Amino acid sequence: MTGSIDVGEALTRIKALLGLKGFIADAAGMAPFLEEERRLYHGAARLVLRPSSTAEVAEIVRLCAASRLPIVPQGGNTGLVGAAVPPEDGGAVLLSLGRLNRVRAIDPVDFTITVEAGCVLADVQRAAEEVDRLFPLSLGAEGSCQIGGNLSTNAGGIAVLRYGNMRDLTLGLEVVLPDGRVWDGLRALRKDNTGYDLKHLFIGGEGTLGIITAATLKLFPRPREVETAFLALGRVEDAMALFARARKASGDQLTAFELIPRLGLEMAMRHTPGVADPLSALSPWYVLLEVSSSQSESGLRGALEAFLAEAMGEGLVGDGVIALSSEQANALWRIREGMVEGQKHEGGSIKHDVSVPVSKVAEFIVKAIAAVEAKLPGIRPIAFGHVGDGNVHFNLSQPKGADTAVFLARWAEFNHIVHDLVQRFGGSISAEHGVGRLKRDELPRYKSALELELMRRIKHALDPDGLMNPDKVLQP
Repeated sequence: MTGSIDVGEALTRIKALLGLKGFIADAAGMAPFLEEERRLYHGAARLVLRPSSTAEVAEIVRLCAASRLPIVPQGGNTGLVGAAVPPEDGGAVLLSLGRLNRVRAIDPVDFTITVEAGCVLADVQRAAEEVDRLFPLSLGAEGSCQIGGNLSTNAGGIAVLRYGNMRDLTLGLEVVLPDGRVWDGLRALRKDNTGYDLKHLFIGGEGTLGIITAATLKLFPRPREVETAFLALGRVEDAMALFARARKASGDQLTAFELIPRLGLEMAMRHTPGVADPLSALSPWYVLLEVSSSQSESGLRGALEAFLAEAMGEGLVGDGVIALSSEQANALWRIREGMVEGQKHEGGSIKHDVSVPVSKVAEFIVKAIAAVEAKLPGIRPIAFGHVGDGNVHFNLSQPKGADTAVFLARWAEFNHIVHDLVQRFGGSISAEHGVGRLKRDELPRYKSALELELMRRIKHALDPDGLMNPDKVLQP
């Protein structure tokens, strides 16, 4: 699109459109929007824009398109790959969706909810609960992350193996396209076989193809019975056999299956108040699992007890505990949450969010640990996460006493070690966090030339001037 107004005029019109409550221009006010969760990227922007309606977003985009002014959309700014941080040159505007936070409709009979992109995930969960329904996406950042960001990164979370990720949870979208037109795809249909399913271009697109302003999402029956167990494993190689058995024993009602290494548990105990080892003997690996049913008195407890007894009898599980109350279940989940938080206090951490076929998870972990330990003795690998869907968070904490800056300077080196192994297993270098800037330059190493060509063609077709979240996902 050829620019028809200059940037100054576009900014003047945008300010008039939004009013004083709709934009932030001072450096102090903009600062929280310009740095991401891990503080790896620090951007700059002409303005932070805070529209309150889809119509305002559309007009902003039209004005930016006419002046060739780049736009960086942002939700709750909880992303982990730098996708929502504007470039350092300060030439873009940052568009925060936080004021688009209405629940537009909820239909308990249809099991759907339509929400705006700025709705906080926890608020969507509560809205579903108020009509006795469940929105199952659950993340550590659910108190601050927003639905638009969840969609743009195709978020997964702890219940993904039962309910799927955001692609699976989404029926329709409303999207402002790069020329300012609004695509209204807010359909609540389970079946619509009338050509290309356009919503999947924008789910996982990280704001590079358009700005999601609303979504129609799937709801589910609320669980009436939930059982949580914490199990000790003598070796990680037994984890996926245990996973397969747990699915069968629960009648495929397994909601979560989280792998936790001993080092992760120890970090959680050191740095998170209230976290304690629930078992008496030490073990190198643990599994935190949850089964749930929408029926009361479904017999899940008995099935879980029988499963645990059989697994212990065959040596798959060395020890275990089943929560007797919701308070005990919450205490077990605090281990998982505390493990993530604890790593922040242990010095530098080189992080990998990868996936491999479910059957290959344990083999990948064993080989990846051996590879990084051979490269740097004393490094502390922490392999954990929702391994029931093949997702491994393979984080590397610095050796004790090491220089943090020197360790983090080797990020690319360890990326290649881990990601090359992931590729050999037929996996992905980004399971649920996205690409953003953090993994943008890695894509050409692991995506085929044809895949990258097709992605660039789609980008050029929708955003020929490259104004939507520039320099993210694809290299400039």
